This record gives sequence, C-alpha cells and structure tokens, in this order.
Amino acid sequence: MAAVRGTAARSRRRRALERAPRPASAPAVSPSASPGEPRGGAGDGTAPLVPGWKTVLNPKRGIAFDVPVDWAVKSSGWVTYVAENGDPEETPLVGFAAPAILKEKWCRSDDDGNGSQEDTPLASVGSRAEPDARDTAEEARENARLWVYGSYAQPAKEKVTTGAAKPFTTKSGLTGSVATATSTAVGGTGRCAYEGKATAFAFENPAGETLSWTFAGVRGVDDEVPEPTVRKILGTVRLVDGAP
Repeated sequence: MAAVRGTAARSRRRRALERAPRPASAPAVSPSASPGEPRGGAGDGTAPLVPGWKTVLNPKRGIAFDVPVDWAVKSSGWVTYVAENGDPEETPLVGFAAPAILKEKWCRSDDDGNGSQEDTPLASVGSRAEPDARDTAEEARENARLWVYGSYAQPAKEKVTTGAAKPFTTKSGLTGSVATATSTAVGGTGRCAYEGKATAFAFENPAGETLSWTFAGVRGVDDEVPEPTVRKILGTVRLVDGAP
C-alpha cells in the first residue's frame, strides 16, 4: 500500500512507517463524532457489536470492526505499512488503512543510531483492498506472513511460520479465509526486538472485490494481546455503508 501524500504528522518506528495525513478526499466527520465512534445508528452496522467496545471504520472500503476501549482509533486517512530495512524508497511490503493501535509507544528505541527515537506499538489492526488477489486463502496467508516478516523478523524470512488458511465466518455472516503467522528465534539485538504474530482475514464484498483485515502484534511478552481477544475482534468484521 503506497503512502498517502500530504502534510503529515509522522511517527517512524523500527521496520514501519505511519502517516496521519488529512487528504482532501477524506470523508467529513461531524464535530460530535470522534474517529472510531459510530457515525450512525445501530441499523447501519456502525454501532459496536461488542458492548463497551468501539467501532473502527474504513469508509473507503466499507469495512467496520470493533476493538476494546483502550485501543487508539486513527482517522480513516491514516495508513500504516512495513518496508524492507534500509530501503531508501520505503517501498511497502504490506500495509493497511484506518487502523486501531494498542499502546502506540509501547517500546521506544534508536536502534540505527541516527538520533531519532522510533516507536514500536504493542499491536495494531486495520483493513484494505486487495486488487491483485487471486483467492482469499492465498491473500490471508501472504498478509499474515508479510506483517510478521516486515515488523519483527527482518531479514530472516525463514524464521516466519505461516499456517494454512482456513474458512471463517464472522458474526455478521461475512465469509472468507483466515490465516496466522508467527516469528520464532529471530534473535534481534535492538532494544525493541521482539517476536511477532499476525492474523489475517481475506473476504469478498458483494461486488466481488477482495478485501482484508489484519492484526499484527508483539508475541511472548506479559501484555501480549491474547488469542481469544484477537479472535473476538476478528469476529466483529463486517461490511457497512461507507458514507459517514
């Protein structure tokens, strides 16, 4: 996913770039609705399916899902992606838009010694379109693999294990394929070098377009997002009217 151009407050963390621009084409949000809060009634699919949680909306793709209240919901114009370390062009390996992030500054370090602190969040989740997808199973596996490799395992591709894609149906009846990936024994030396995990869900909308939702997070730490919570968030993924 290419980075969004425009004036941006940038936060660069190890192996990732995040931008929060306000593109001219971004949908307007009424003053009473902050990012991630339902912008309509329960009947339009934007009200949380989990009591006490809050809705994350990607209006461009018509995707919504819920996260616990301690997650920070970014604007619909926010794009997050990972690139190869040392790539001056920062060509995205994989990314998603309109994310929610848990503990954005969970770990801070200057691993490359350039004098700039980089932030590693505990976890993040978002969605995007997959225009080049051949099938949902392949797309789910590749998204999960690339997020773990790009965020946690570089340059050791062989340290990423990707599971088989399996059929999955969300609470709303949305069907597709889900796959997980993990890194193991990467052995990084930086202060924020941790093992990672990802869960990706790929599905089609009524127009036949392939879309995806992906969770990526740190693994093997005390405050790791537990798998039941990841699956609970996944279960709320649904298609909604993209208009705010």
